Amino acid sequence: MSIKTKPFDVAEHLETQEDIKMFLQDAAKGTPEEFVHALSTAARAMGMTEVAEKAGVTRSSLYKSLADGGKPQFTTISKVSEALGCKLAIV
Repeated sequence: MSIKTKPFDVAEHLETQEDIKMFLQDAAKGTPEEFVHALSTAARAMGMTEVAEKAGVTRSSLYKSLADGGKPQFTTISKVSEALGCKLAIV
């Protein structure tokens, strides 16, 4: 008998605005690449189409910007953060 497993996807567990906020706060403590990856994960959790619309970018451009190795501009990071219900702050 074999056990079937699937890869863990944190996006499946980000169910509320508060979940996303806490996830991004934790990710902000890491590297810029880790934060961009976390934005991508949170955007997938909320729905890329919805996030793209709220951020004022195309869905394909959002995927490209947030892909591994992508180098999104600060304005994109800021707009996506706001689309996810978060604001960037210096504390």
